[in-house]
Amino acid sequence: MTNFRLLVGMGGVPLHDNAEAYLWERRLHWVMVLVALLALPSFYLEAAYAQGALYWIGRVLDGFILAAFSIEFLWMLRLTRQRGLYVLHNWLNLLIIASAAFSLWNISTDWFPIARLVRLAYVSMVFARALGAMRQVLTPASVPFLLGWGVLVFALGGGAFYWLEPTVHSFGDGLWLAFVTGSTVGYGDVIPTTTGSRIIAVLIVLVGFAMLSLVTASFAAFFIGEDEKRLRQEMHQDIKELRQEMAKLRAEVARLADRVEK
Repeated sequence: MTNFRLLVGMGGVPLHDNAEAYLWERRLHWVMVLVALLALPSFYLEAAYAQGALYWIGRVLDGFILAAFSIEFLWMLRLTRQRGLYVLHNWLNLLIIASAAFSLWNISTDWFPIARLVRLAYVSMVFARALGAMRQVLTPASVPFLLGWGVLVFALGGGAFYWLEPTVHSFGDGLWLAFVTGSTVGYGDVIPTTTGSRIIAVLIVLVGFAMLSLVTASFAAFFIGEDEKRLRQEMHQDIKELRQEMAKLRAEVARLADRVEK
């Protein structure tokens, strides 16, 4: 897992570094997860609205993400002793910062397709950073939290479909479309037809598939943890019985030694 995190640029503070750097890494963990998830609504607002207040809200979110990632990276770089190794281990942060700055730059219409591609890559990288940071929730106790988060995501997606998709005539239909989209089932009875609802569908696929994967992994961790717990209990019981047997053998050896001396 550590090698994989280094490969994808989410290695964190290097080993044997400053204790204060590890402390701040834990403090900023969930803050940066929330900041990273803001890339999803910002992408939707800027893609669905060419101008107006909602478009500029998306731009403001982009600016906030850029500022937050830049400040966090510079602050951690200040705290760590192995600065070169930290940059090497966290190269994904540099890509996110560069992509966020590029997406905020006013690009001419000739470069619009390339800008959209870079922006999609930027959102994907930020989302990957958020998922990587959420690796700590893969414990048996996290299953209720993940299920609640999944319900919230699908509920918001259902409301978005009800608002944006003309073929969805009720919140229930929107919720159904969000579920079959996020679970990648895709029955085809209801489909997104507008640009806005299709963008929502893409986001729900990314978020929904990731959340379902995390729930599945948490259930697997639960059953594996139960097996490991049972094996530990059996091992402790075997060790206890072995100690009792050794105590009996020692007592028997002591009795035999007394008889030999007499």
